[in-house]
Amino acid sequence: MVTAKGSKLRKFGLFDLMNVIVLSLVAAATVYPVLYIIAISFSDSAYIVQNKVFLWPRGFNLDAYKEILQNPRIPRAYLNTILYTGAGTLINLLMTAVAAYPLSRKTFFGRKYFMIAIVITMFLNGGIIPTYIVVQKLHLLDSIWALVLPNAIWTIELLILKSFYESMSSSLRESALIDGASEYRILFSIIIPLSKPALASIGLFYFMGHWNSFFLPLIYLNDANLYPLQVVLRDMLIFDQAKESGLVDQAALTPEAMKNATIFISMIPVLLIYPFAQKYFAKGIMLGSEKG
Repeated sequence: MVTAKGSKLRKFGLFDLMNVIVLSLVAAATVYPVLYIIAISFSDSAYIVQNKVFLWPRGFNLDAYKEILQNPRIPRAYLNTILYTGAGTLINLLMTAVAAYPLSRKTFFGRKYFMIAIVITMFLNGGIIPTYIVVQKLHLLDSIWALVLPNAIWTIELLILKSFYESMSSSLRESALIDGASEYRILFSIIIPLSKPALASIGLFYFMGHWNSFFLPLIYLNDANLYPLQVVLRDMLIFDQAKESGLVDQAALTPEAMKNATIFISMIPVLLIYPFAQKYFAKGIMLGSEKG
């Protein structure tokens, strides 16, 4: 008698073996940099200088993290990043949810032409200089609005949410209209609450985009006190300003430890949020799975 376990073992062929090998290599390539960064950030400077740190801390200490907390520049940049990311993601979700609703209605006047104009922006845009001039003329430089308003809606996320709205049963809207609900009431009381999986999915993309953004802040922010964490980290990694600005005491701490400690701190919110958003992320991708 053939057991179920034996049947599964025989089904494990060459293709499955190759999948396991490839996925294991991908997992190792993904996890290794994270483990290396953590090991360096918690290691003693003597072992770091001698390149004796691999995947486990040597001479465990918290000097790099103490230095980060004592210097106002990095904590201030961290708070700026939280503010920019939180406000930016909130505005992104609100604007995208509102814009996607009329585009999902087949009876919306000019829907086809609006969609063509929106899709064109995926391939053509004004460029950096014209956008900068617009932001400058609106007096948005050195403010959070310079980072949020020009990117209030991302085309891909708008199309994803529009498709999700279209997959919903039209009877929901028709029933609400019969009961006397306005379009605003339908959107905010029915459509948006039922769109939590899609909103969580695109919200994760928005969050990652704002959290990792450094190019736009570098262009639009001239005041160093307004810099987000990624700009400060970029300075440390590329220009090695940790030495010049006095962030690092060379006698006790290496710049490498400071850099990796800052990188690890910048990863913490993403590592905490993604596991909770993963189930919504998976549901959001299945745009056609809405039950009637």
